[in-house]
Amino acid sequence: MGEKFDVLNENGEYLNKTELREKCHKEGLWHRAVAVFIINSKQQVLLQKRSLKKKMWPNTWDITAGGHVLAGEFGFQSALREIEEELGVKFAKEDITFIGATTSENIKENMIDRHFNEYYIINKDLDETKLKLQEDEVSEVKWIDRDEIIKRIKDNFNGITNKQGCWNYLVNYYELTNKK
Repeated sequence: MGEKFDVLNENGEYLNKTELREKCHKEGLWHRAVAVFIINSKQQVLLQKRSLKKKMWPNTWDITAGGHVLAGEFGFQSALREIEEELGVKFAKEDITFIGATTSENIKENMIDRHFNEYYIINKDLDETKLKLQEDEVSEVKWIDRDEIIKRIKDNFNGITNKQGCWNYLVNYYELTNKK
């Protein structure tokens, strides 16, 4: 049996039903997703390059980790699970900070992906060479400087996924945490 998601209405309210991933994406049913940014003490953000096997944005630089919220999960639980699955590193609930939420809709061929997205930050220094990447999801990772990622975001998502909502939250986070 495949992954099941809680089905939501267009206002983000739970409809007391779950559906398989495939049905959600085929019929465009609203469901939840998470995105996590790991930021080190140099204010660099860890990016992952999406695997060539990915349906959306293959071989493109993306957020540190993320994915769907499984049926019955809280967003922070999914965020922690996705980091462990994709990067092989485990964090605790106390390590993660919620920074906001948006909706998104991405359509590619016969896939309609409608999300209520939650965004999280983890402040941690990690050695990227010691991470255990999930090869079906992630082909490589790298740290990128704050100014460089902001420049790419403002330059029409140059070389990165065009996930406007999550990148805007990263820029807002940087702006709020770098005020003197």
